[in-house]
Amino acid sequence: MKALSAFLILCFASLGNAKTFVYCSEGSPSTFNPQMASDGTTFNASSRTIYNRLVDFKQGSTEIIPSLATTWKVSGDGLHYTFQLRKGVKFHSNENFTSTREFNANDVLFSFNRMRLKDHPYHKVNGGNYEYFESMEMGSLVKEIKKINDYEIEFILAKPEAPFLANMAMDFASILSEEYSAKLAKEKKEVEIDTHPIGTGPFVLKKYVKDNIIRYEAHPEYFEGKASIDKLVFTITQDPSVRFQKLKTGECNFVAYPAPTDLEKMRADKNITVLEEAGLNVGYIAMNVQKAPLNNPLVRQAIHHALNRSSYIAAIYLNNAEVAKNPIPPTMWSYNDTVKDYEYSPQKAKELLKKTGFEKGLELELWTLPVSRPYNPNGKKMGELIQADLKEVGINLKLISFDWPTYLSKARTGEHQMIQMGWTGDNGDPDNFLSVLLGCGSIEGGSNYARWCDKEFVSHIDQAKRITVQSQRAIHYLKAQEIFKKSAPWVTLAHAKVYRAMSKNVVGYKISPFGADTFYGVDLK
Repeated sequence: MKALSAFLILCFASLGNAKTFVYCSEGSPSTFNPQMASDGTTFNASSRTIYNRLVDFKQGSTEIIPSLATTWKVSGDGLHYTFQLRKGVKFHSNENFTSTREFNANDVLFSFNRMRLKDHPYHKVNGGNYEYFESMEMGSLVKEIKKINDYEIEFILAKPEAPFLANMAMDFASILSEEYSAKLAKEKKEVEIDTHPIGTGPFVLKKYVKDNIIRYEAHPEYFEGKASIDKLVFTITQDPSVRFQKLKTGECNFVAYPAPTDLEKMRADKNITVLEEAGLNVGYIAMNVQKAPLNNPLVRQAIHHALNRSSYIAAIYLNNAEVAKNPIPPTMWSYNDTVKDYEYSPQKAKELLKKTGFEKGLELELWTLPVSRPYNPNGKKMGELIQADLKEVGINLKLISFDWPTYLSKARTGEHQMIQMGWTGDNGDPDNFLSVLLGCGSIEGGSNYARWCDKEFVSHIDQAKRITVQSQRAIHYLKAQEIFKKSAPWVTLAHAKVYRAMSKNVVGYKISPFGADTFYGVDLK
């Protein structure tokens, strides 16, 4: 720790009089291309710093606002979305690339066609896994993308999709440089498009050392105006207590995911500001239904009954959360409050295990979350509590973990039996939870970690997408939650409050309902 601190001090001393903002982040990004990720750690380091999308969410809200598109119109049948693109937008430069033109429709075509066209020359670069795009079945939804001219582009859909515009503001819809891709292809360096990124966003990536540091500089020609801070530094610090110490000593201006155990001390410190908000999130254990004995719903129900989830709320979250019974949070429209949850009952768990022939017990594995998240601040401790509860009903649980990028890559291919996961909403729509996390198409996409496919459930989700009237959409989502609960592909754990902590001289930061940490618009007094 002393060596790292000394290293950081030397780095910051070299920055001269530049205004530097230091963010203590919780982990390393899995990539610098948000098209190929689904985790907030990666999005904070990429889409929210380096890139823009056609539309965006107003800071701190779910309101859709212009970004790389200035205006848009939707046809009466809901199948045609036409975007007017912003002129004068400059791309970043790095040591190997300087753009000769401004952003235009070719960049939109490249960015989306890379994900949707399997014969696209960049589709398979760096693995070709576009988790969101595939999980949301965007490939079958987007029938065609037509360039009208350099500053007008049309998306033609195969069917109406109520959340389409909100989806276009999500991180996966970030726009890359087509000109940069052509240069890399010519040099046979295609892989660098995702490791040495070029975007239009407020910050330019300058240096990355895995599990250590990420350094950015403000994009001097950013179309919304240069950022107030000149340098942005992510110091990657997995332990939340160490992040707190760095905040106290001034090594960080801002910390991600403060530990519940540190909140009281943070609030008592006159030099620290703590922000709090109800979280649009859910923490859960996904049970891989493609692996025996978890392919039996009675076994999954038994596990649900065996876990004393209210005790986890006290021990892990220090009561800064509530027990979850549905896959969407109670603050979201269409939440089904009439669903009956699985009560904590070791006796019922034993009875169900006896019915399935496991009265003498069984062996299972649980992967524990290696990074702190609002929906699970301490994966290891959570795993130990779950392990103890399951032992009481005759289930011996082996706990396993990996570093965060490995954890995600292995989980996407279904190597686990049971896994701790969670989700923070991306666009304020129930579809973003129910379809992305539990749809049949999400199995191949990699975000359906239970690998659960229920045709009746999917039928309701698909019908809800085709309707624009919210009250009518809600009818289908209410039913979908009932089907989910009966089948029990997850143990629903918690909906947690969201906290952020920062030094008193930080101004302009707003908590995002989507759990994003965005530093454009933030300043130091």
